[in-house]
Amino acid sequence: MTASHLPTPFAPVRTRFAPSPTGYLHVGGARTALFSWAFARHFGGTFVLRIEDTDLERSTPEAVQAILDGMNWLNLQHDEGPYYQMKRMDRYREVLAKMLSEGTAYYCYCSTDEVEAMRERQRAVGEKPRYDGTWRPEPGKTLPAIPADRKPVIRFKNPLDGEVSWNDVVKGTITIANRELDDLVIARPDGTPTYNFCVAVDDSDMQITHVIRGDDHVNNTPRQINILNALGAPLPFYGHVPMILGTDGQKLSKRRDAVSVMDYLDKGFLPEALLNYLARLGWSHGDDEVFSMEQMISWFDLTHLSSSAAQFNPEKLAWLNNHYIKAADNQRLADLIRADMEKLDAQFDGAPALASVIALLKERTNTTVELAQAAMLFYRQPMPDPALVTQHITDAIKSALQEFAQACATVEWTKAAISALMKEVLAKHSLKMPQLAMPLRLLLTGQLQTPSIDAVIELFGRDVVLTRLAKA
Repeated sequence: MTASHLPTPFAPVRTRFAPSPTGYLHVGGARTALFSWAFARHFGGTFVLRIEDTDLERSTPEAVQAILDGMNWLNLQHDEGPYYQMKRMDRYREVLAKMLSEGTAYYCYCSTDEVEAMRERQRAVGEKPRYDGTWRPEPGKTLPAIPADRKPVIRFKNPLDGEVSWNDVVKGTITIANRELDDLVIARPDGTPTYNFCVAVDDSDMQITHVIRGDDHVNNTPRQINILNALGAPLPFYGHVPMILGTDGQKLSKRRDAVSVMDYLDKGFLPEALLNYLARLGWSHGDDEVFSMEQMISWFDLTHLSSSAAQFNPEKLAWLNNHYIKAADNQRLADLIRADMEKLDAQFDGAPALASVIALLKERTNTTVELAQAAMLFYRQPMPDPALVTQHITDAIKSALQEFAQACATVEWTKAAISALMKEVLAKHSLKMPQLAMPLRLLLTGQLQTPSIDAVIELFGRDVVLTRLAKA
């Protein structure tokens, strides 16, 4: 059965993001969520969040919360859910019973050792290892005697002939022969349903119209299509986006790369920057590099998705983050970095307003972590290196510094007036700007690198400047 890749306006669009809670929210998963969310928003549809938590050994409440936290931070709000597969066990048992009664599924009593021996025999003669249908019921076939001490699995009765074909949104037409597919185990001996079965039932029950996911799921798609066909359910449209590669051209790895969404929060990235960057990994809108989520929603209709793997570029992300930091509200940034600065023992009493400091510094920082570190210039006591003091504050400079300090008591406290005063002192003492600016930086901030010194002096305020120069 073939599914067209074109979205249809005749039925409400319903997409889903269905992560397994076995760890953090991966940036690849976040991109999948973004694409599904944006497509649903583009057509005024519904974005469903589903937690696929049937892997009891690896799924944890902490991992569920990590996924929810990541989605909330990215502001990818779902319209329905989160649905939890472990809470849908009664529904899965109902469908399994129906399939058994209709003959689209059957009990298999082969032990794990017997199945492995079966596959070893097939490998030995060069055949593809697969279940050989020992317990598959067929007309006129006599099944083995049921072992008294063994609980069966339930297998899906996959079609033996024909093929499964779908027109993939990203990859074009994909066709798999049914003879390549196994009679899939859809319930374990303890009755717990398996992944592909649960996905098919959920997509049917939740009326999912478009499945956008990573291309590591391509092999699952024909199995899910056959199960949906057996259920008499309509097929969604499928689109499989290529994986994201690291800077080394290999699959992203947590050993080498920052792959958790929340890592980027900790590293000082803004959510809008990460979303903008992820959107461009495998999708494009002309030459647009910087765009809002509102713009993406208006453009994202499943065209222009790339079939080639995208490579993660940290420098490009940092550039984008700098763009969004420069555009961000100063008070929002102040709220974001205040806790980081408190960890650095920032002294806020009597210091400039943090939002004003951010306005001065944010042009030159790529992350909020860098911004917090740079802002500490104004929130700690200066401790200049004595060697630097000796180097820059010579006898020839001291009289100019004293004159500047005395004039600071009465000068109009604006950047322009402070700048004019500095030029006046320099001219009187036949000095160049660095000869006065460097000592002032050292005495006021303890360091030689700062933004424009007149802007720094203005922000510190008259009292702080006079106090620090007097101590010197």
